[in-house]
Amino acid sequence: MSQEHTVEVELEEEQQESADKAEDKPKKKRQSLNTVRYAFKQIIWPRRKLLAFGLILIVLNRGAGLVLPGSSKVLMDDVITAKDYDLLYLLLLVVGAAVLVQAVTSFFLTKLLSVEAQHLISELRSQVQKQIIRFPVGFFDNHKSGELVSRIMSDVEGVRNLVGTGLVQLFGGVLTSVASFILLLNINAKMTLYAILPMVFFGFISVKAFGYIRPIFRKRGEINADVTGRLTESLGGIRVIKGFNAEAQEIKVFEDGVDRIFQNVKQSLTSTSLVTSAATLLLGLTSVAIMAAGGNLIMDDQMTVGDFFAFTLYLGFLVAPIVQMGNIGSQITEAFAGLDRMEDILSLEQEDQNPRRVRELDKIIGDIKFRDVRFAYEENKEVLHGVTFDAPAGSVTALVGSSGSGKTTIAGLAASFMSPASGTITIDGVDMSTVTLDSYRSRLGVVLQDDFLFEGTIRENILFPRPDATEEQLLEAVAAAHVKEFTDRFEDGLNTLIGERGVKLSGGQRQRIAIARALLAEPQILILDEATSNLDTESELLIQKSLTRLMEGRTTFVIAHRLSTIRKADQILVIENGRIAERGTHDELIASKGRYYQLYTYQARI
Repeated sequence: MSQEHTVEVELEEEQQESADKAEDKPKKKRQSLNTVRYAFKQIIWPRRKLLAFGLILIVLNRGAGLVLPGSSKVLMDDVITAKDYDLLYLLLLVVGAAVLVQAVTSFFLTKLLSVEAQHLISELRSQVQKQIIRFPVGFFDNHKSGELVSRIMSDVEGVRNLVGTGLVQLFGGVLTSVASFILLLNINAKMTLYAILPMVFFGFISVKAFGYIRPIFRKRGEINADVTGRLTESLGGIRVIKGFNAEAQEIKVFEDGVDRIFQNVKQSLTSTSLVTSAATLLLGLTSVAIMAAGGNLIMDDQMTVGDFFAFTLYLGFLVAPIVQMGNIGSQITEAFAGLDRMEDILSLEQEDQNPRRVRELDKIIGDIKFRDVRFAYEENKEVLHGVTFDAPAGSVTALVGSSGSGKTTIAGLAASFMSPASGTITIDGVDMSTVTLDSYRSRLGVVLQDDFLFEGTIRENILFPRPDATEEQLLEAVAAAHVKEFTDRFEDGLNTLIGERGVKLSGGQRQRIAIARALLAEPQILILDEATSNLDTESELLIQKSLTRLMEGRTTFVIAHRLSTIRKADQILVIENGRIAERGTHDELIASKGRYYQLYTYQARI
């Protein structure tokens, strides 16, 4: 490659990088504006009455707080000088009432707004979980479960500051500062000017600091999600870790993750400490300036001691809220960073939001047809190439072939877990891409190769698809899947706790529970992906008898490596490299002595 060409390539890359950065700025700005609009429309406005009441309470609270500085002037200049006991008692009564108002309003502010803030967090968590759980299967294939847990549980935590005391305290701080500023001007305009100039400088520093901090908070959420995701994986795969003596390796991975969180926190702490330190410095300089100016004015008889004392207290009421607003600003910045990440999730389309999916299926007969179906998990990498076949209602279609040939993909399409890139899949003559997922999946039953069980009892896992099923229906499914044979040996029977993912059971026992769960659902479409793969020979024979009876009248797709289990299938499709290489019954395919014959005879020799 010539030097000139290399320079041209580098220039093009630099220009593209600059263009990307320029394009990213308005994107971030739009996202921030969208987040602010969402916060106002969905969070603040629906709670406007509660917040308005909170604002009334904060006005009363801060107004009562301003009584003390004013009363100190009266005490110094009028009560003590004139020895007016009647005025003293009246002053004490007024200050006592103000203190009582402050105490009562503070209690109701915390009680009402903090409780509502926690209620908001629970609502937002439910909203995000509701959104995530309705994403297509492919989304979960590309995201760690721990990461998604973090998005649901952690991202919305900071939002409490928008409805809790944070936002109201911010308003109260502004109100107190404005009122104090007016009172300070009334006492001495020149001294007020000396005091306010450092505050303006502090405000400039705060705005710059919070603009820098918000992306750091957003990044922290991403790092937390990543670290939580890996931690969840490692705890779930503890047997693999111990089996390969990889504890030290996982410890190192987690240490690196928490160090990334630490580095992020260190960045934000540096910025917030800069704001706090600037506030302390400016407050100190302001105090020095006020002492100098006030001392001169008092000695020149241009200001009374009471005025100076009141001025100092009012100045404290001006400065303290500004410093407090710095902390509140940091909290609200964190809240918006969490909302940014929440918006990322809420802006994604759910799998049932396709405007084409409007057809409700009242009844499913079960006639499924694939016509020239193509599918790709990644762009330009097809895994199915023009698959066409019929699965008549009540028939059993077996899918066989080598690993990675496309069997599970076909079953996933039949289950509506994915949609074809091209071609059509119909159910009872209706294009499945136009059918609502609820109406189809309510008549679908699946037993997957990875037989997932929930922590709880055997009973709860079998009842999962139909919690309202009768005891008779439950026991029928238990008997059909031969679950009773091993539960009878347990002291608690069907109420036996099985641990996370059914870890306390054998593979065959978990598989039979999964089959019982599918049978209880009484599906019209049944998908069995390696449904007998974890069973011993005796259990497999028992299950096959039950499945043969229960598959009658149901359109069934069976994926099996053990070809002896599908000899009675109505049709067998041999899938190779995303295409149907052979099709027919067991006897027909054996007679043709093709790929199925090779697979079957090879297994028979093992």
